Amino acid sequence: MIKVSHEVPFCLLQDSLKFNDYDYCLPHLLDESKKYQEFFIESKKQNRYIVMDNSLHELGTPYSEDRLWYWLNELKPDEFIVPDYWENKTQTLVSAKEWISKKYPSNTTPVAVVQGKSKAEAIECYIILKDMGYKKIAFSYGAEFYGKEFGFLSKFQAKTLGRVKLIHDLYKDGIIKFNDRIHLLGCNLPQEFQWYQGFDFIESIDTSNPIMAALENKLYTAGGLLDKPSANMNTHKDISKSKIHMTILKSNITLFRKINFL
Repeated sequence: MIKVSHEVPFCLLQDSLKFNDYDYCLPHLLDESKKYQEFFIESKKQNRYIVMDNSLHELGTPYSEDRLWYWLNELKPDEFIVPDYWENKTQTLVSAKEWISKKYPSNTTPVAVVQGKSKAEAIECYIILKDMGYKKIAFSYGAEFYGKEFGFLSKFQAKTLGRVKLIHDLYKDGIIKFNDRIHLLGCNLPQEFQWYQGFDFIESIDTSNPIMAALENKLYTAGGLLDKPSANMNTHKDISKSKIHMTILKSNITLFRKINFL
């Protein structure tokens, strides 16, 4: 079964223990917030599964190498997403080669991210990352080339179907094997994941979509959403719980799983 985690504002960290299958950590926030840091230290003590990102999406560039390395050894996450560079295949592969050679905590699996400016670059990146020895590989949600084959749809619909088609094509062509291990980073539209039925190589998903939609008082329908919420962790990490419509939040979290047969 696919494991799901929704990133949440600080005020919902404890609530997230009730609906997240694992805890998804943004390392720059460990240094910014004592509350966030304490949550993940306690999560580790409770033997919860932890995936640590490199904060590229939030910062525009991976978090500093020394702090990533510090938190890797302090938190000892079950998985660590090694530094990647947005739509830059070459820089991502250089980084992946450097990070695969490091000595990790014994329980930590390094995870690399596919990057590129085209479908061809993404395919090449995936193949090289596997050849480097990465046991788990992630696909981002926002590559511009995702939308090129579906230009007649809205931007968010096009990018959603673009990632679906890439993964389907990679599997159909034998590049993704049935025993590969895949993580999906974020999403444009929450209904995307219904299109991966039977793809047991997809192990995990992280997306704040149902949470951020709720912060904008957007209620999921049985078909999901037509637009991606503009709210994100950068802008809403410190929001007060009193400002969150908890009924919408709970409904979105429930519908996310129902829509996607999770």
